[in-house]
Amino acid sequence: MESARVDDGLSHPPSLTLHGVFMEVMGIGVLLRGSAKVGKSELALELITRGHCLIADDAPNFCREAPARLVGRCPELLRDFLEVRGLGVLNIRALFGACGIREEKDLRLIIQLERMDEDSLGAFDRLQGSHQLCDFLGVVVPKITLPVAPGRNLAVLVEVAVRDHLLRVDGYNAVADFIERQRQRIAGNEEGRNAGLAGGDGARGGDVCGGLP
Repeated sequence: MESARVDDGLSHPPSLTLHGVFMEVMGIGVLLRGSAKVGKSELALELITRGHCLIADDAPNFCREAPARLVGRCPELLRDFLEVRGLGVLNIRALFGACGIREEKDLRLIIQLERMDEDSLGAFDRLQGSHQLCDFLGVVVPKITLPVAPGRNLAVLVEVAVRDHLLRVDGYNAVADFIERQRQRIAGNEEGRNAGLAGGDGARGGDVCGGLP
């Protein structure tokens, strides 16, 4: 069930608050979601050290400013702050400068972090991954679920997820490309096998005819 608080939108554009960490990653707005203690803040901090930007921690507010636009901002009270277990509340602007902060961004992608055991990981679709669509205030936003497990570099996975999302937006789908390549290889093998059978039949036929008196 989605954790959200929705404004009635009677006197201003409709808005809602979603639990998570809202980031700018590779130029687009990405919301990191997941249960408590799954590692959202630690992941956000690592992404910031890799050059990406914090918009809002814990309770970003999203306003539908156009039919297909959800603009996310940080409440004034929480601006610049990120809470990380063991370190407490950090001021990202003071630590990393203004380059570590963005004031607002359109929500373009949701990354859902989920702890999974070996059985759950084994049930994951290894070809397609986990791609879904979420509807917030009538705006459809893609969602990717990333398993959280020891040894997985989540910061790298988020960056690659964003790159893959941008490729999909531009019309390229790696899964479709892979399937088509396999189809062409199978079709080529079938043609080669059929040609070989036809050639073999002709050669055997010539030998038999040549042996007749």
